[in-house]
Amino acid sequence: MQKKSLVIFIIMLLIMGNLSARVNETVQLPDPQRTGGMPLFEALDNRQSARSYSPQKLTMQQLSNLLWAAYGVNRDDGRRTAPSARNVQEFDIYLIMEDGWYVYDHTDHALIRLGDEDLREHAGSQEFVSTAPLNLIFVADYDRMAGYSPENSDFYSATDVGFISQNVYLFCASEGMATVVRGLVDRDLLRDVLNLRPSQHVILGQTVGFPGN
Repeated sequence: MQKKSLVIFIIMLLIMGNLSARVNETVQLPDPQRTGGMPLFEALDNRQSARSYSPQKLTMQQLSNLLWAAYGVNRDDGRRTAPSARNVQEFDIYLIMEDGWYVYDHTDHALIRLGDEDLREHAGSQEFVSTAPLNLIFVADYDRMAGYSPENSDFYSATDVGFISQNVYLFCASEGMATVVRGLVDRDLLRDVLNLRPSQHVILGQTVGFPGN
């Protein structure tokens, strides 16, 4: 009887944990500032990778501008700031921060809060990842790549994520912020903690913040 009660208790904890990880609260971002910034050649000259971050958090406006620059809608037909093969737009950007984890909704330029947990320790293997204010996780949904072979899905998702991550680099260079794109991520672990579907594949991570000491 005690064993049965323990099993029921564990099941209830798992159910409650799954529910808490799916908050689905919409956080509307301010309109992105689509003018200004550093001239392109100066941003290219300043582009670099950083592995030391201050604890300073991004403002909502900075977060809005960053996500729009990375993968936002820049035309009335729904096309984005980063290209994708056949315009399949296979990527979702997950955000892991101290106050929770989110996915970017490009259609409404909003964040969907999926959980309140601080998952930064799972966002990468380098020490700075767990204390940086923001980690982006680039997730390709192969279900959107209908007609692609598995090899082409791998190839084009790897190509397309390069455009997105470079947009982040140029934005950070323009704004005096710090970033680094990372391949050292535990993809199986992230699949579990982010509750991804089988068709969703973690490709890269990218840390964003302000320069540390």
